[in-house]
Amino acid sequence: MVLLLSSEVRQLLHNKFVVILGDSVQRSVYKDLVLLLQKDCLLTSSQLMVKGELSFEQDKLVYGGQKGHMHNRTDYREVRQYCSGHHLVRFYFLTRVYNEYVQAVLKELQSDSYTPDIVIINSCLWDVSRYGQNYIRSYQENLENMFTHLREVVPESCLVLWNTTMPVGQKITGGLLRRDQQHLALLLGDKVIEANFYSSTEAQKHGFDVLDLYFHFRHEQRHRQGDGVHWNQFAHRQLSQLLLAHVADAWGVELPHRNPVDKWIRNGPESEGPDQSAERPSQASRDPLALPLIPLLPSPRNSPLLPLPTPRPPLPQLLPPQPRPIPCHPVMSPPLLFCPQDTDFSSDHHFPSDQFFFNYFPSDVPPSTQTGFDFQADFMFGPQLPRPPFPTPYYQQRAPVVHRGFPRNLPRGPYGPSRRRPRSYRRRAPAHPEPRPH
Repeated sequence: MVLLLSSEVRQLLHNKFVVILGDSVQRSVYKDLVLLLQKDCLLTSSQLMVKGELSFEQDKLVYGGQKGHMHNRTDYREVRQYCSGHHLVRFYFLTRVYNEYVQAVLKELQSDSYTPDIVIINSCLWDVSRYGQNYIRSYQENLENMFTHLREVVPESCLVLWNTTMPVGQKITGGLLRRDQQHLALLLGDKVIEANFYSSTEAQKHGFDVLDLYFHFRHEQRHRQGDGVHWNQFAHRQLSQLLLAHVADAWGVELPHRNPVDKWIRNGPESEGPDQSAERPSQASRDPLALPLIPLLPSPRNSPLLPLPTPRPPLPQLLPPQPRPIPCHPVMSPPLLFCPQDTDFSSDHHFPSDQFFFNYFPSDVPPSTQTGFDFQADFMFGPQLPRPPFPTPYYQQRAPVVHRGFPRNLPRGPYGPSRRRPRSYRRRAPAHPEPRPH
């Protein structure tokens, strides 16, 4: 998994409608994705903690939150939306995987003027802790009903991604459990594992994708907050990169080859939560001699984001040799080295063949058998041969160019607001943005 930049995320989700449904952890997933669509920076601690705010990074609170009553009951509602000219991201807060409110949300998505391209959903912690002791049977039934209804709502082209619930701590604080339920904190970890098994099995049964976040974060306790449920900004950025990598893999998009995000996420500061000392640290933290993970490059895909460069045309016939000002020493350095960018060149590098020497120094002097080249004090370069007017080869570019970004004058996107009318014809703005006229 590579670390995608903001410009690359904007291109990957260009003209896409993303819907995220879930609890407060999924709300942080929504916030990190909205932030990543705009700039390359992480969420702050205050942005992760606050809920129901009227605006976050150019988004809008559509319903609930501070527009209603702020509480921790199961009837809490919050709908958020971020809309730009070419991106639309919407979030629905859920306290149960399927009920009358979820049915209304799915009907709204079905009747919406925009068809979702990606649906990311998770619901578990409220289901297994707020709805009685017979939670497993009701959770299984609700999962089956929700996936069945969701299959009827979204088109076949929509990517539905079920996130398994992330690990929880042994001590739970905050608004998830009521005061009379604190004794259930020690059992919540086992309930999450059991619920993840049933939910992932049911999602695969209906043909939906599953992203096992419990597996990816099982050894990342140091990035969990002190309440035992939520996670810090480093974990959420890794989560966003996992989601985007899964989306790219599902769409057959080839990502750029860079250092994996695992090294970046492990450099973050450790969380000072009270439950960290009671949990077993990961193998890498317990054993200083543990070998680092080998970064795995993504497999090649059929449709890269940009087409590969055209093959290099054959070189024309070289000009006849010209006289040199002084004899050349057998050991010399060529005036131009064809090596990839950001690669350190040393004297022990080997060139592909002796043809390189003859192309740039055509003469009757035999090539040197040494693998390295050295400058001599009495050596002077003669007049350079004219360079053929060919485009720069792909391997000489500064970086693996995969994303070009957007031009300065952006074309109108499908989600942008319409032009303002004159004051005499102005009307009230609708609750949801209207598409631009083509």
